[in-house]
Amino acid sequence: MLENIKVYVDEKEVIIKKGITLLELSKMYDNMFLHKIIIAKVDSEYHELNDPINKTCHIEFFDLTDNFANRVYLNGLVYLTNYCFKEVFGTKGYLNTKHSADKGLYIESSIKLTREMLQILEDKMQEVVKDNLRIHKVTILRDDAINYFNETRDVKKAGLLEFMTNTYVNLYRMGNSYNYMFSLMPSETSSLNEFKLTYLNEDGFILRYPTIYNNGEIPRYKHHAKLFEVFNDSKKWSKLMNLETSVDLNRKIVDGKIGDLIKISEALYTNRLMEVAKNISCSKKIKVILLSGPSSSGKTTTTKKLAMYLSSFGLKPKVISMDDFFVEREDTPKNEEGEYDFECLEAIDHELFNKTMDKLLKGEEVLMPMFNFVTGKKEFKDKMKLEKEDILLIEGIHCLNPTILENIDSSKKFKIYLSALTEINIDEDNRISTTDNRLIRRMIRDYYTRGYAPVDTLEVWKNVRLGEEKYIFPNQDEADITINTGLVYEFPVLKVYALPLLYTIKKNSPYYEDAKRLIRLLEIFLPVPSEHIPNDSILREFIGGSYFK
Repeated sequence: MLENIKVYVDEKEVIIKKGITLLELSKMYDNMFLHKIIIAKVDSEYHELNDPINKTCHIEFFDLTDNFANRVYLNGLVYLTNYCFKEVFGTKGYLNTKHSADKGLYIESSIKLTREMLQILEDKMQEVVKDNLRIHKVTILRDDAINYFNETRDVKKAGLLEFMTNTYVNLYRMGNSYNYMFSLMPSETSSLNEFKLTYLNEDGFILRYPTIYNNGEIPRYKHHAKLFEVFNDSKKWSKLMNLETSVDLNRKIVDGKIGDLIKISEALYTNRLMEVAKNISCSKKIKVILLSGPSSSGKTTTTKKLAMYLSSFGLKPKVISMDDFFVEREDTPKNEEGEYDFECLEAIDHELFNKTMDKLLKGEEVLMPMFNFVTGKKEFKDKMKLEKEDILLIEGIHCLNPTILENIDSSKKFKIYLSALTEINIDEDNRISTTDNRLIRRMIRDYYTRGYAPVDTLEVWKNVRLGEEKYIFPNQDEADITINTGLVYEFPVLKVYALPLLYTIKKNSPYYEDAKRLIRLLEIFLPVPSEHIPNDSILREFIGGSYFK
């Protein structure tokens, strides 16, 4: 006879049979959620719903409106999409999960697609969701998993496992198909019932899903052509260099070729920036360059480096930070939690900024503000006046907002959007988020240059991301050009700095699961010391030793 045990679900006592799964218990709470339950927390640690309950514990259930559960949901959808693609089109073709695209995921196909073919795929996915297939986790010897993937010609997956030291690995099985997925997974396909496939072209499509930034609803897809083109250019370059996955990068390290790769990657970024500077110098009208991008996209280094290149073409750049135009601290708007909202447009003294820029462009001398972040007030000490060869470089998260300098003729402005796009993925099924790249960059910089603990960075990250979704990403199409500030080699370098910081986050921290996830990501890569990284590299902005202090 099964033993009864006591558990606490959302702090309420429940008596259950020992050994039942979290999935079985979750059925009692389905009607309390707007969406299907995806995952559970057991004593503050995330668990898949297939896991049994064998002792007294505290349990919380989450649907896709939870950030972590949303990641699990998306990875489940990727798994479902791949499974159904093979069911419909056979094993000759395959899918390659590429990168984020608006609020969706761009997936590339090895076979040419039509709209009709994509509809067949979506119908098959809905059928599998309705059939409610179980997604089983299977623990097997790593060597057996490597042999399986070699036999099924999934050499990238086999290569990924070769760089792991675990004796055993977890695979996921649905039907007769096995796959390695990097994250935790949903336990049954019925929970993956909210998605749409949007046809993009014969090479690929957008997998759309509910996001935490759209109240758990599937957002409409808006195609950002400039950013998508930059993503594609980066991916084409990575393919040309045989650097599409973490396995490829690790092999460069093993073969002793990482030094050359660093030089090539740095030269690629430098050449992009130099070309922009040359085009601006050829224009006789441009007087203002506006640079924007999300957190840790390298705005500071890019702005200063661009200023240096503009000088080489005979221009005299003057750099302005929009942060110096913050309203006084007591006038700063507050968010729903009652905290100062430094991300919103209203945090900027919009009137002062426009008046100051207007006077400068008319040739008038202006007393410039410098925001004192200690006192929370602007200080006016230095004067500025633009001469004939002078050009303004203005950096800030709101620089692409169409209301900024709206009275200045567009021919006099040049707008640049910066984004640290991740050029490699873990493998064809498991992507690396550009958001994680920026978070790791910021965590390192916050610790070494600002004295913030890793938990401090994780604590503010949610509000930073909300600010990006509201005030930065919607304006990216305003840019005249988009520049990728990501470096293909950076994860092995960031690993050296970030891992010790992440291990300081203990199990009782609300950010423990985030730290654990980032540790798993960084452990995929072999480490690379920073000694070969030039001091003008954008990466130096985060790890220290930058020429542009």
